[in-house]
Amino acid sequence: MNPHELIHKYYADNPELEQILLKHSEDVARRALKITDAHPEFVVDRRFLYEAAMLHDIGILYVDAPSISCYGTEPYICHGLLGAELLRREGLPAHARVAERHTGTGLTQEEILRQSLPLPPRDLVPETLEEKIICYADKFYSKSHLEMEKTPEQVIRSLQKFGLTCVDTFRTWMSEFE
Repeated sequence: MNPHELIHKYYADNPELEQILLKHSEDVARRALKITDAHPEFVVDRRFLYEAAMLHDIGILYVDAPSISCYGTEPYICHGLLGAELLRREGLPAHARVAERHTGTGLTQEEILRQSLPLPPRDLVPETLEEKIICYADKFYSKSHLEMEKTPEQVIRSLQKFGLTCVDTFRTWMSEFE
């Protein structure tokens, strides 16, 4: 499976968004592979890691975020779940798990209910090593500032609004992956 071809299949009608998605996803994939290369003790499927990193945000097509050329109707927070549905239809259930579990540092059922998020009330938290690496790598890159890589301190500041658990998870991953 070629992730570029799959992205193009859904994004051909919006080349600006396709380029945003590709740039962001390539940055995330590059960082995820760099982490894996630095840790030979990790047992990771590199091909899957690359593909899933490239496809983790494929659901942005369906959301309303005009600042990044997304002209769908759904709230942005739903992009992971919507991407997961698309990937499952494409026969990629493992890739779908990455897409639905990469928001923040993952969302628990408790957080979804407490914040009344428009998501199903279930845990959407990264569990596998690949899911965690991609979720971590994603935090360093924004789709609205493609030219910038965030520092760990900037990532922590951006996660603080979601609570200490999110920050603690990121710090744990930072100690494991860097």
